[in-house]
Amino acid sequence: MNTTRRKFLGTMTTLAASVGAASAFPRAFRFDGNIQGAIKVGLIGVKGMGWANLNSMLKVSGVQCTALCDVDSRELNKRAAELKQRDITPTLYAKHEDLLADPNVDVVIVGTPDHWHCLQLVDACAAGKDVYVEKPLGNSIVECNAMVAAATQYGRVVQVGQWQRSQKHFRDAMDFVHSGKLGKIRLVKAWAYQGWMKSIPVKPDEAVPEGVDYTRWLGPAKQRPFNPNRFHFEFRWFWDYAGGLMTDWGVHMLDFALIGMKATTPKSIMATGGKFAYPDDAAETPDTLTTVYEFDDFTVQWEHANGIDGGPYGRNHGVAFIGNYGTLVLNRSGWEVIPEGERMEAVPFQKSQDNGLDMHTTNFIGAVRAKDPTLLNAPITAGAHIAIFSQMGNIAYRTGKKVYWDDSKAQFTDKKANKLLAAQYHNGYKIPK
Repeated sequence: MNTTRRKFLGTMTTLAASVGAASAFPRAFRFDGNIQGAIKVGLIGVKGMGWANLNSMLKVSGVQCTALCDVDSRELNKRAAELKQRDITPTLYAKHEDLLADPNVDVVIVGTPDHWHCLQLVDACAAGKDVYVEKPLGNSIVECNAMVAAATQYGRVVQVGQWQRSQKHFRDAMDFVHSGKLGKIRLVKAWAYQGWMKSIPVKPDEAVPEGVDYTRWLGPAKQRPFNPNRFHFEFRWFWDYAGGLMTDWGVHMLDFALIGMKATTPKSIMATGGKFAYPDDAAETPDTLTTVYEFDDFTVQWEHANGIDGGPYGRNHGVAFIGNYGTLVLNRSGWEVIPEGERMEAVPFQKSQDNGLDMHTTNFIGAVRAKDPTLLNAPITAGAHIAIFSQMGNIAYRTGKKVYWDDSKAQFTDKKANKLLAAQYHNGYKIPK
C-alpha cells in the first residue's frame, strides 16, 4: 500500500477512538432564536434531500438562502422559481466552485450524489464555509478520512445529515440501552426492508438531456454514456456513485447499533446476498443483503431487502438490542421493550414526538452561530465513523470473503479488500490530500 493511502488510513484508529463513543451525544443544546446577524446559506444539489434540508434550515430565525447550484439547469430554475414565490431570490450557479467563491454565502448544504461529497466538502472547508452534508458522508473509507482531516485543518463546523441523532426518542432509547436493564446484549440487529423499491427496468443509453452538464455530473466517476437509470435518485444503486441500501439506510440504523453498544471498529465482517428479487434489472448493488460484524462479545447484524416491507418485529426498518432480559426495538416511529418472559417489565411503545430534520438543522445553525463544533449532534467524526462502518459491509460483500480488520495498521488483512478502501477517481480528479 502506498504512503499516501497509508497516511489517509492512519487516521482510522484515531477516528474510531474519538467516536467510540459514537456513543456520546453532545450536551443538550437548542438555538434560542436570537439573531446575531443573518446566516446566509448556499445549496449545492437542489433535488431530493438537499432541497428538504434547505427548507428545514429556512425555518430557523435569521437564516437566508442566497445561492443555489446544480448541474441540471432544469432543476435549478425550478427551485429558483419556487423560492421566488416566497420572495427569495438567490444567485444561481452551475459550478460549486463559483458558489463557494461567493462572499454572500456563509454556510453550504451539500446535497449532491455520494461520489461528489468529498470534493465539495473539502472545497467548502477550504473556502471558509461551514457545511451541512448529506449522508453517507463519503463514498469510500479513504474519502471519509480526507473529509475529517479537512474539517479539522480548516476549523469548520460540519454536520452530517443523520437527523435521527437530534430526535428525543432515539436518545431516550439509547439511555435505556445503556441502563443495563436489558441484561447482557449479545446481538444487535439493524435492517431496512423497503417495499416501495421496485425493479429498475433496463433502459438504453440516450442523449444527455438539454440543460444538463453531464460531464460535470460525472465528476470523478468513470466516463459512461448518459443513462437515465444512473441519474437523479437511481444513482445510488450503482457502485460508481454510491453503495446501495447498505450506505443509504445502513448509516442511519447501524449508527444507533454502535451508539447503543459504545462500539468502534469490528474484528471481522462477512456479508452475503445478491440480486435475488430482481436479478435482471439495471441496478448493480444487491437488493438482498445480510452482513455480520464481529466484536469481542457480541455481533451486529445488518439486513436489507428491496420490495419487501415485512421486516423483523413487523417493522420495515429499525434496530433491535437483544438482551438476556428483554429486547428493545427502535425506529423512526418510536421504541418499546419486549420482555424475555418475566425477567423484566415491558415498556410500552414510546412514540416519536418531534421533527428530527428540523431539530437537526436547528442544532447545526446554533453550532454555527456559537462557532462550536462540539455542540453538533452529528459531527463529521461521527458521520465518518458510521460511513466507514457501512463501507466495510459493502467491501465484505464485494470481495465475497470474510474480511478481518487490523486496527493497528488501519486496514484489512486481505489485499483484495484493501483495494476497495479508496474510490477510484477519473477525469483528472484526485482524492484531496
